[in-house]
Amino acid sequence: EDPVAEPVELIVFAAASMTETLNQIAELYKEVAPNVTLVYNFDSSGTLKTQIEEGADCDVFISAAPKQMNALDASRDADGGNADGLDFVLQGTRINLLENKVALAVPEGNPKNITSYDELAAGLQDGTVFLAMGNADVPVGQYTQKIFACYGLDEEALANAGVLTYGTNVKEVTTQVSEAAVDCGIIYATDAFSAGLTVVDTATAEMCGQVIYPAAVLKGDKEDAAQDFLAYLQTDAAMTVFESVGFSVA
Repeated sequence: EDPVAEPVELIVFAAASMTETLNQIAELYKEVAPNVTLVYNFDSSGTLKTQIEEGADCDVFISAAPKQMNALDASRDADGGNADGLDFVLQGTRINLLENKVALAVPEGNPKNITSYDELAAGLQDGTVFLAMGNADVPVGQYTQKIFACYGLDEEALANAGVLTYGTNVKEVTTQVSEAAVDCGIIYATDAFSAGLTVVDTATAEMCGQVIYPAAVLKGDKEDAAQDFLAYLQTDAAMTVFESVGFSVA
C-alpha cells in the first residue's frame, strides 16, 4: 500500500476574479490530494506581486495579466517587463492558464437594445448611449481604450460629450450596469457572469488583445506539491469549473 503522503500547506496567491472558481476547485482537490491544504490569498494582481516581492510566503502565483508575472520572472529582461531583475518564478513552470473576455454587458432588459460593439461605437458617436468603463489605470479600462482606438473613437471628446462614466475597478463598472445607471458597460465575461448580467458581445483579440491569466510555481521548499497543483488546474475537471463562470482555456 502507498505510504501516506506528507501533509503540505500550499499557499496560492491568485487574482480576485478567481475567488469562486478556486474555492470550488479546492473542494475537488481534497479528493485528489488529501494531504494538501490549500491556503488562498485573493487580491488584485498588482498587490499580490508587491507582497511576493516583499517576501510573503507564496508557492503558486496566478495573475490576471502577464505584466505582474513578467516582473517576477528572471527569463524576462527589462524590456520584457522585469525592470528590477527579480527572480521568483521557478523556470519551466510558467503557463498561460486561462483567458478572460472583454465583454459588453447590459442591464436587465437591455433598455437601449444594444447588441454589439459596432452599435456601441455608433451610439457613443451620436450621443445616444451612456457607457460605464474602467479608469485608464486599471486593465479593464486599458482594454476599453484599445477598443475605442480600434473604432477610431476619441475618448476625451466622448467624455466631454457626457456619454462616458468611469469606475475605479471592474466591480464598480459592473455595479453601474447592474443598477441600470448606464446603458451598458465594458467588463470581463466572468464579472458579468457573477453579477448575472447579459453579455451582448465579446471583444476579439484584434480589437484589444487577449486577456491572459498566467500561472507559475514560485521558488521555495514546496515546488513539487506546487507543480502537482498547477498540473491539476489544467485538467478537464478544473477547466470545467473555470469555464462555468466565463473563463476559457488560454
